Parts: sequence; C-alpha cells; structure tokens
Amino acid sequence: MGMAISLQEFFESHPLHYAIETHDYSESSQRSAAAAHRSGYKVAKSVLLKDDEGYLLAVSPACYRLHLGELRRALDRNLGLATEAELATMFGDCALGAIPPAGVLYDLDTIVDEALLEQDDIYFEAGDHEQLVHMKRADFSKLLGDARRGRFSHPG
Repeated sequence: MGMAISLQEFFESHPLHYAIETHDYSESSQRSAAAAHRSGYKVAKSVLLKDDEGYLLAVSPACYRLHLGELRRALDRNLGLATEAELATMFGDCALGAIPPAGVLYDLDTIVDEALLEQDDIYFEAGDHEQLVHMKRADFSKLLGDARRGRFSHPG
C-alpha cells in the first residue's frame, strides 16, 4: 500500500524533513516499534475516539496505555473508541490500524500526549503496516499543527 496519499501530498507541499524506514509487517504501533528496532517511547500510536460532539484523534507513545477516563475528564467529553468501520471510512487511504498522527489531514481534532513530545526523534505509521515516518520533534510539531497537548496516557 505504501504511504497514505494525504500524508504524501502534505509532505510534497510543506518543507518538513522526514525519512521513511521500512520494517517487517506488524499490526500495532508497539509491534512496529519492535520490528523497526525503535523504542516504543519514540513511536506514535494514534487512536480514533468519538462521542456526540464528533471524532477526536488521540496520539501517544506506542508503549503507553490510553487512559480514557483521564481524557474524558480533561476534555469534558464522553469519548469512546471508534469502530473499525468508522476507521476505514475516516482513513480510506490507510490500512486498517495504521493511522498517521496528523489529524489535520483528515479534518480531525487531535490531542497529543506530552510524553511523546519529550522525544527528540519521533516515528509514526505512514499509512501501512510496513513503513514508519521518522521526524525530528520540531518537524513533527509542525505536522501536528494546532493539536491540543496534554497528559492522558501512561507506560504499560
């Protein structure tokens, strides 16, 4: 499948520095980190959430667990996990479960855990299960745009 078309087009029109790293097929961000020999602290995991207000993309380190209760309280929203059908609809140019953390490309509000932004190098799914995009923190922050920041996930 390769890189998501929306991500590729964004990179073509924005002067951000990135590199692509290939790895053996894996079905989760944490397994992608292992397959690419990268720390799970440096690999972004994107989770699509929803409630009556709409969708929200939550981004955290791959080795962290999302604490939905903390996120609900912090945002005063009754968020739950989106379905696989919703994922397929929202991210039509991506393989199921290989969501890039750039909600802005999919017209989604995004929140990123500060723990990920403490890393100098950040990796994330390119839209398939065999490639990671590598960016420095400054370029990754530009990719995130005006995404909210917070603490809503913890190691484990």
